[in-house]
Amino acid sequence: MGASLALAGVSACTRQPPEKLVPYVHSDKFTLTEQRRELDLLASLDNIRFWLDRGVDGLRLDAINFCFHDAQLRDNPVRPRDARKVTGFKADNPYGYQWHKFNNTQPEMLPFLEQIRALLDRYPGVVALGEISSDDSTATVAEYTQPGRLHMGYSFELLSNDSSPRHIRATVENLRTRAPESWPCWTISNHDVERVVSRWGWSNSPSHAATQLSALVCALRGSVCVFQGEELGLGEADVPYEALRDPYGIAFWPIFKGRDGCRTPMPWESSERGGFSSGKPWLPVPTQHQALSVAAQERDPSSALHGFRRLLAWRRQQELLISGDIEFLAATDSVLAFRRFDAQGALLAAFNLSPDAATLELPRIVVTRAITGHGLPEGRHESGNFQLPGHGVAFFQLAAR
Repeated sequence: MGASLALAGVSACTRQPPEKLVPYVHSDKFTLTEQRRELDLLASLDNIRFWLDRGVDGLRLDAINFCFHDAQLRDNPVRPRDARKVTGFKADNPYGYQWHKFNNTQPEMLPFLEQIRALLDRYPGVVALGEISSDDSTATVAEYTQPGRLHMGYSFELLSNDSSPRHIRATVENLRTRAPESWPCWTISNHDVERVVSRWGWSNSPSHAATQLSALVCALRGSVCVFQGEELGLGEADVPYEALRDPYGIAFWPIFKGRDGCRTPMPWESSERGGFSSGKPWLPVPTQHQALSVAAQERDPSSALHGFRRLLAWRRQQELLISGDIEFLAATDSVLAFRRFDAQGALLAAFNLSPDAATLELPRIVVTRAITGHGLPEGRHESGNFQLPGHGVAFFQLAAR
C-alpha cells in the first residue's frame, strides 16, 4: 500500500458521550441534532472523497467502531476486577475498567461502513483497513469485513502480552472460523501498546529475534501492518513523567503510564535527537534507541534492519506466503508450525519462539526441499523430526498430498 489516510475519532460521526465514561478517543465537538448528524456523516464521506480524488491507495480507519455512541447516552457497565484482563491492554490500563457496551460498536456503524465501501468501490484498487477494538474484537472484525463493508480489519489480539504459540494459533483460527471469507490483517505492534520486543520479553534477545517476529507475522495468511521501529528491533522507551505527552498517561500516572513509550521519534542517527529534527522533538530519543539508529544498523550487515530487508525481499518471491491458505500443524510451548498451500503446492513454516533449541515431531509431513534465503537461523529436518535453533525458523516445500 502506498499513501493512506487515517480517519481517527472524527466528530463528524459521534454523539455526545456520557460524562462518566473514561475518554478513549478524545474529541471536544459532538453533534447535537439528528439533522446535524446526517450532515456530518456526509462531510465525513466528502473528506474521504477529497483524498481519494488525490490518488491515495487506501484508508486506515482508526478506531472505526467508535464512530457512534449509544443513542440513549447510557453509561458503560463497570467491569469487575477479576474480569479486567482485556486482550491487547495491560491490566493497569483504565480502558479495561468497563464493559464497552455503549461507547462503541453500535448498530448505526454498519450502514455507515456500507456507505464508505460504496464510495471506495468507485475508485479501482483502493482498499480500506479498519482498526477495531471491542469487547469481542474478533466478532466485530468478522461483522465489519462482510461483503460490502471493509476490505480488512485488524484487532488487538496479537497486541497482548501473550506470545505463546497456542495463543497465536487460537487467534488466527478463531477469526478464520468466524469470518471464513474475510481477508485478515495482522500486527504485533502499534502506537497504543508497548513495543513487541519488550511486551513479549525479548529485550535481551539477539538482533535476529526481532526479524523472526516479523517473519512470523508475515508468514500468516493475510496482510501485515508494520509499526515504525520494528525493523530496528526497538524496545519500549522509558519516558519520565515530566516528558510525557499522552493525556491518558498523564491523567492516570503512575498506575498507567500511557503510550508515549512506543511513540518516541524514529532514531535515524545516533545523536541526542536521533536525526529526527533539528529542534526539540515532542518526546525524547532514549539512549538505547540511539545505539540502534538506522545509520548504525546500515553499517552492520548482521543488524535487525538488514535482516528485515532481506526477509521482505525474500517474502515477495514466496507466492504461497502472499496468497495461500493456512492450516496449523502444531503449537507447543515454544514452537508454532503451519502449512501455507494452494492447488499447486504447499510449504511448511515453523517458528521456535524460545531462545533454546527445540524439536518438533511431525511424522506425517513429507518434505521435498528446504526453502532458504530468508536470512534467519534455519532448522533441520530428518524423518519427520524438525530441529530448530533458538529463535530459529524452518521453511520447507512439501510433497503433494
